[in-house]
Amino acid sequence: MVRMSDLVRGIVRETPPAPKTPPPAEAPPAETAERPVVVPTGRVSIATTERPEPVVRLEPPAPAPRGRVEPSEPSEPLFGEIQRLLVEARARVNGAGFPWAHLDALIDRAITSLMQSPDLFWVANNPAAPPGVDYVAFNQARVCVLSLRLGANLGYDRARLMPLGVAAALFDVGLWQIAAQLIERSDSLSDNELATYRAHPKLSADIVQRWSPPNVRIIDAILDHHEREQGQGFPRGLQGGGIDPDAKIIGLVDTYTALTVPPASRPRLRPHEAIRDIVKTRNDQFPSPLIKVLLSEISVFPPGTIVRLNTEEVGRVIAVNRNHPLRPQVEVVADGKGQRLGVPKVIDLSEAPFLYITGPVAEGGR
Repeated sequence: MVRMSDLVRGIVRETPPAPKTPPPAEAPPAETAERPVVVPTGRVSIATTERPEPVVRLEPPAPAPRGRVEPSEPSEPLFGEIQRLLVEARARVNGAGFPWAHLDALIDRAITSLMQSPDLFWVANNPAAPPGVDYVAFNQARVCVLSLRLGANLGYDRARLMPLGVAAALFDVGLWQIAAQLIERSDSLSDNELATYRAHPKLSADIVQRWSPPNVRIIDAILDHHEREQGQGFPRGLQGGGIDPDAKIIGLVDTYTALTVPPASRPRLRPHEAIRDIVKTRNDQFPSPLIKVLLSEISVFPPGTIVRLNTEEVGRVIAVNRNHPLRPQVEVVADGKGQRLGVPKVIDLSEAPFLYITGPVAEGGR
């Protein structure tokens, strides 16, 4: 179980780390740029059984490439392609055909992009939906990309990531057969409405099964995405090892995306607020290793967050340090008296032991 004292209480104030010890002369120079690789230091891998459970096993970190690696293609158009294919899928929910080769190609390109750069991840993590967007398609595209990132950080190779990405792209297609009002009010439904809503994982699995997927293991991932560790989920009330492991990743990411970009009628949380909500109120619903990977990947203070330092300076987070989630790189834009700086200064808090974030700055205020 993830402890609040370890993960969330530090949102307010983190104890400054001890100054770094210089590396030996023969060691390679320390990297200062953001690591553009998918696997973080202390990579987590999973051991598999018949239905594999995530098991924490620390491995030596992969060597980091020098400098920033640009993705082989722009991230925003790629995310748009994934979303458009899923919009087109809506017209197929009552049919028997689906362009599996097209989806596989998009997932493969997304994996390549994420291995080269975090750009696609941050495009998908942007907490703003375009006006008039098909919410189900948009959310599935977000869950697809974010799930691929988490899966890679759990040790999935490309062959293992492919079915995860496909399942994450299609896990909610059954919602297109449910009234939109039920989706918008999913937290305040009558008993009959709740029963209808809770049928959507089975609807989604049945639709994808009818489309004859090349890899049938995605059916369990789709069917189980609302199951939870202690049996709190639906539609079958499964527990722990009875839940498909890919479904656990999809379920956690779906919970996060629904908090940061919910249907229009519900209030949204900023990314750091969503992480705090998951850790504080839902930590018994998901395996601790998954929550820790989500926290280290998205960070309590993701890029774009406006934060205040213990010096009263105000800055904008511009990059995340995976080994120090509470110590990102910050572009300071205002001094301790609230005066805007003529030239912003960049501080890597992981290298500034006496500086730390006291908290996010509320939108529109101090």
